[in-house]
Amino acid sequence: MKTSFFLDVCKYICILWASFFIQASFAQSSSWPDRPVKIIVPFAVGGATDIAARIIAPALSEQLGQQFFVEIKAGAAGNIALEHVAQSAPDGYTILIGNVSTNSINEILYASKLKVKPSTSFKTVALVASIPNILVSGPNFPPNNMKELVAYAKARPGELNFSSPLGGYSHLDMLDFNRRAGISMVNVPSKGAGSSQTGLISGDIHFSIVNAASTTTLIKAGKLKAFATTSANRLFSFPDLPTFTESGFGGVGSDQWNGLFVPAKTPPIIINKLHTALNQATQKLQIKEAFTGAGMSILASLSQEEAQNFVNNEMQRWARIIKENQVNLE
Repeated sequence: MKTSFFLDVCKYICILWASFFIQASFAQSSSWPDRPVKIIVPFAVGGATDIAARIIAPALSEQLGQQFFVEIKAGAAGNIALEHVAQSAPDGYTILIGNVSTNSINEILYASKLKVKPSTSFKTVALVASIPNILVSGPNFPPNNMKELVAYAKARPGELNFSSPLGGYSHLDMLDFNRRAGISMVNVPSKGAGSSQTGLISGDIHFSIVNAASTTTLIKAGKLKAFATTSANRLFSFPDLPTFTESGFGGVGSDQWNGLFVPAKTPPIIINKLHTALNQATQKLQIKEAFTGAGMSILASLSQEEAQNFVNNEMQRWARIIKENQVNLE
């Protein structure tokens, strides 16, 4: 009898403690954010993901009444930032602004190297922006359109190169383009948009697929030559630039996208509050104009579930592309 009574008391105390911690956790989540929030960028300064982060950080600060600030954790194809955020406390104070590479491609390409699994280690909060990509060369490269480019490359198998971060979306898109066009070019791994642009302008690099956000000014200044865009429709900034589909390569190339991600165990109340705040912020005219001016379009998601489904579908699509092009980086 005494043993049974003792066990009953222990169970009752455990229930009380569990109830206390649940209530305390809920109260803490309800007051979020009550201190500054870090938005972790997995790539170098000046890239599209960094630009998007610096647009939304002050907008979220205004919306939620606490400072949101950007912190760069670049390296290892974005995996350093992936692991850092996934292993952070799930309290809403460390957020990842991931993109197509970190949250759709890396899990497939770096399965044995990653210490976390993006599909289960994160919850997608919301999509942020979509950024069209453009196939470009330096200004002195002889071809002037896609037909001339393909003919020029076919006549020089293995002699031409392209620059892209190894395993990134632009690397996979260029491999897909090579295969579909029947050409053979060599990849020169880059450390980001800046290094590719420098090589293109100097002529050391022949081609690259780059995002419009970081190259529109260079193209308009004549420092880069554009051949085609990955977007479904022609770009407002370049109405004379054909799409890959119009150039005879439908299905080749992809727009970059980015979104906000938090550790998987982050309370739903925080995820929903952040999702709502981002959607409200991106409805403001100055935010829309900031994205448009950077060559991006807002990629709103009606719900957290819709955003999560989008990322899941992207992972399946990239798995197919990786398999078709027999890419193995491990």
